[in-house]
Amino acid sequence: MIKKRELQVAALENGTAIDHIPSEQLFKVVSLLGIEKLETPVTIGYNLDSKKMGKKGILKIADKFFEEDEINRISLIAPHVKLNIIRDYEVVEKKLVSLPEELLGIVKCNNPKCITNNEPMKTHFKVIDKDKVTLKCQYCEMQTPKEDIVLL
Repeated sequence: MIKKRELQVAALENGTAIDHIPSEQLFKVVSLLGIEKLETPVTIGYNLDSKKMGKKGILKIADKFFEEDEINRISLIAPHVKLNIIRDYEVVEKKLVSLPEELLGIVKCNNPKCITNNEPMKTHFKVIDKDKVTLKCQYCEMQTPKEDIVLL
């Protein structure tokens, strides 16, 4: 019996492929990264078959290489995605996205009395639980669970 292999998503010459995005989080990642504002070609794969996840999403962004703070934003909603840096159709670097120890200027503090909500300054959170994704504001010490996180 011959197995038919097929390429579900076109190859990328140069850019970034973000793989293993939970399907239900795919469009949040698109929005978070501002993909709709890019001028370069973008391929969005939704509900693709995955041996590990059942269904997954994938983004391929031509000629775009992300900064560390952009990657940190992804980790808040899709903490186990894989980032592939591609040059001349070859994967030159693979990164497993993980939640950093601290987040600067990415998350809004939910405490209305926090100084970050009343003065023009960057928020600063410590990640106190990476598995459950719980953050603690460095200024007012309010804890924020994953389901209450509001991104800036």
